[in-house]
Amino acid sequence: MVQTIQEQPAPPEPAEPEVVKSLRDHGALPQWRLMWRQFRKHRLALIGLFVLLPIYFIAVFSGFFAPAASDSAHTSLPYAPPQRVHISSDHGMFVYGYSSTRNQETFEQTFTVDKNKIVDVGLFVRGDEYKVLGLIPSDIHLIGPTVKGEPFFLLGADQSGRDLLSRLIHGAKVSLSIGLVGVAASFVLGILIGGISGYFGGWVDNAIQRVIEFIMSIPTLPLWMALSAALPDSWGPLTRYFAITVILSLIGWTGLARDVRGRFLSLREEDFVMAARLDGVSQRGIIVGHMVPSFASHIIASVSMAVPRMILGETSLSFLGLGLQAPAVSWGVLLEGAQNIRAVATAPWLLTPGLAVVVVVLAMNFVGDGLRDAADPYK
Repeated sequence: MVQTIQEQPAPPEPAEPEVVKSLRDHGALPQWRLMWRQFRKHRLALIGLFVLLPIYFIAVFSGFFAPAASDSAHTSLPYAPPQRVHISSDHGMFVYGYSSTRNQETFEQTFTVDKNKIVDVGLFVRGDEYKVLGLIPSDIHLIGPTVKGEPFFLLGADQSGRDLLSRLIHGAKVSLSIGLVGVAASFVLGILIGGISGYFGGWVDNAIQRVIEFIMSIPTLPLWMALSAALPDSWGPLTRYFAITVILSLIGWTGLARDVRGRFLSLREEDFVMAARLDGVSQRGIIVGHMVPSFASHIIASVSMAVPRMILGETSLSFLGLGLQAPAVSWGVLLEGAQNIRAVATAPWLLTPGLAVVVVVLAMNFVGDGLRDAADPYK
C-alpha cells in the first residue's frame, strides 16, 4: 500500500519593514534627491513653492513688470478706481478714462468711467526708465499705455495718484529681499554663537544661554520700535534699509542658536566626531566640516520658517512709521497709507499690499513645513 505524502506550503516570508524598504529603494540616491522626493509628497508645500517662484521673479525684474515707476504720479487723479482692460477689433487692448466731479460741500472727488476717453494699452511698450538688476538701463514694460503719461491703474491709485500695482511690484523687491538678507545674517549669528555654545559647553554655554534668554524675554515689537526709533532721521532710504535689516537680524538669531546648540550637544560625543579629533582635525574643521553638514537639512527648514517672520517684522515697523519711510517703497510703507479709515472706505484697494503679505507669508510657511518633513527623507 503506497502512502501519499502531501507537500506543505512554504510559510509566507515576513513583511519587509518600511524603513528597510525605503533604504533599499532609495539608498543609492543622493541626499538632495531624497529630500526632493519627500518634499513633493507635501501638496501645500508644492503650491507654496509655485506661488513664491513667480513672485520673486517679478520682484527681481520689477522695473519690467511694473507699468510705471514707483514715483510716477497723476496728481489730478487721487484715489482713482481700478480700470478694466477691454479688447475690441477696432482698438485692440484699451481702458476707458475717467471723468471726475467734486462735491462743493464736502469737496469729495468722485470718478466715473468716461467711454469717450480711450487709453490704448499694449504689451512691451516704452515708458518710464529703469535699470535691469540695477545695471542695464531700459524703458520697456510688459504692459502699459502706448502713449507715455496716460493714466493706467489696474489696481487703482493712491492718495497721490500713483499706480498701486506698480508700487506693489516695486515694494515686493524691498519687502521680499529684506527677509532673505535678514535671515542670512541671522543664519551666520545663529550657527556661530549656537555652535560655540553647544561645542564647548561649561561656563561658555551658560553665559551664552543667559544672554539668549534675556533677549528672548524682551517683547519683540517694543524692542523693534525702540531700536528703530533710535535711527537718525537724516539717514537715507538705503541706509535705513540696511539698518532695519540689522535690527531684525540681531533679534532673529536666538531661536536658530538654540536649535544649533541642542544639535551640537547631541553630536559632540558621536563616534565620527571622536574619530575626527583623533585624526588631528582642528576644532574649526570638526564644526564646519563634520558637525554642521550632519544637520544641514534641519538648518534649511529652520531658516525657511524664519523668512516670513522677517517680512512681517519689516511690514509692522514700516506700517507704524518706524521702519522704511518714503521715498522708499515697501509693502509696509504702502499699508501706512491705509491707516486712515476714511481713505480705506473711499479706496478699499489700498489694502491690496496686506493681501500680498498674507499670501507670501502663508506660502513661505507651507514651504517651510515641506522642508521640515523633507529633512528626514526616510520616514
